[in-house]
Amino acid sequence: MRYSVFAVLIAVAAIGAVLGAAGVWYGWVALAVAGPLSALGLYDLRQTRHSLLRNYPVIAHMRWLFEGIRPEIRQYLIESDADAFPFNREQRSLVYQRAKQAVQTVPFGTQQDVYKPEYAYFTHSLAPRHPESFDFRITVGGAACRQPYAISLFNVSAMSFGALSGNAIQALNKGAKLGGFAHDTGEGGISRYHRQHGGDLIWELGSGYFGCRADDGGFDPDKFAKQAADPQIRMIEVKLSQGAKPGHGGVLPASKITPEIVEARGIPMGVDCVSPAAHPAFSTPVEFVHFLRRLRELSAGKPVGFKLCVGHPHEFMAIVKAMTQEDIYPDFIVVDGSEGGTGAAPVEFTNSVGMPLREGLHFVNMTLVGAGIRDRIRIGASGKIISGADIATALALGADWCNSARGFMFAIGCIQARSCHTNRCPTGVATQDPTRQRALVVPDKAVRVANFHRNTLVGFGEMLGAMGLDRPDGITVDLLHLRTSDPASLLHSRLTPGQLSRPDCLQPFALPWAEAQAASFARAG
Repeated sequence: MRYSVFAVLIAVAAIGAVLGAAGVWYGWVALAVAGPLSALGLYDLRQTRHSLLRNYPVIAHMRWLFEGIRPEIRQYLIESDADAFPFNREQRSLVYQRAKQAVQTVPFGTQQDVYKPEYAYFTHSLAPRHPESFDFRITVGGAACRQPYAISLFNVSAMSFGALSGNAIQALNKGAKLGGFAHDTGEGGISRYHRQHGGDLIWELGSGYFGCRADDGGFDPDKFAKQAADPQIRMIEVKLSQGAKPGHGGVLPASKITPEIVEARGIPMGVDCVSPAAHPAFSTPVEFVHFLRRLRELSAGKPVGFKLCVGHPHEFMAIVKAMTQEDIYPDFIVVDGSEGGTGAAPVEFTNSVGMPLREGLHFVNMTLVGAGIRDRIRIGASGKIISGADIATALALGADWCNSARGFMFAIGCIQARSCHTNRCPTGVATQDPTRQRALVVPDKAVRVANFHRNTLVGFGEMLGAMGLDRPDGITVDLLHLRTSDPASLLHSRLTPGQLSRPDCLQPFALPWAEAQAASFARAG
């Protein structure tokens, strides 16, 4: 039976050849179909890479066919509206509807199980309000900042040119310009596509220092100062780690380096480009905060901060101790949750490394509160944020503003095909193939980006009013009810200003605070 299909194909090819020679036209048709498949079966029997093909010639190819279309079959035919993969259909549809200015309401009640663990909800007021404006903004810039920036409550999170196509970058930046919000460049440098439409930029500096990279791969202060002087750059963000692959560096092979990437990153052509896992410009918490101060000085006082996915708690606390010891404070910290996913990464990192956004955001906020410096530093949040409720949850846990990556990818046409790493994105979003990215029409998608941003903030504003509030900073953790199955969850621990240094400090924070030291990222003692 293993060879039955192969045998039938050989028989059909032979009969077709006989009939064709006898002048019967459909004999040639049978030979044209069965002949190549018979040849494929012979190859399957002789090849040595796949035992399945040797045992089931021809028919075993169906396995790879169905495996290839499995994500589409699951997405379109099997999963329900509430199945997350990683975004469920209800979430994706919300973005598509808001981007297209379509109907945004759902019928017949929620599809969520409101009694399951991890379900979250906000309490509402019997005296609701209506916000006067939905253009919510927060000023970023501490005492040492000379060019503070009024950032929108909702912005485009870090996605690099190279990971995204030039047309995708253009659509995002033009949409940011139309909507008056910020566009994070990602660590891949500032490309010509970022600059074309003049949308506000947050320049992200990874360990490769693209755009200010010295010949040896280190940091070049002169190149940085020249780049940072561009008025389109409104803030500078040092990336310590990202949610998709925290603690993981990368290498861009020379074969994949194009003239456009050379231009954006400031790297040589024909040489492997290495992004180390750790920054070469500093090695201790004290050195890091001094590096931040240097960037602020070189940028003529623009807001400077850093992004991280929280890992070892004592390491972040060591940075906080260095801040207070040296009296040097970043203007902002962006907390990236491990559920982030625009960067292709090894499955071990995607599934098992890093702190999720809720815990990481709450930990960073409480650490700054407990150290008595929360009022000096703004907090941004990123990690699977696409709706007004997601924004409200992040604000309740300590964020001042939110960033979204995949939400804005959906807005410009992403269908969650999960082929970002193959260069064969079907919608032209995550590819460098010029024929594929041509399908993404920049003027149309830029309007959708602006629509998604505006309608999401309207949804958030209406939710805010239902709580009896008219300002985002009125949302506190007391309004958020998060049902957790673990009574000892970090989310239940709250600190008061200065409590980290007092004997009554809560245990989830007391031990890592004692282990943290400003002079080193290693544990004390």
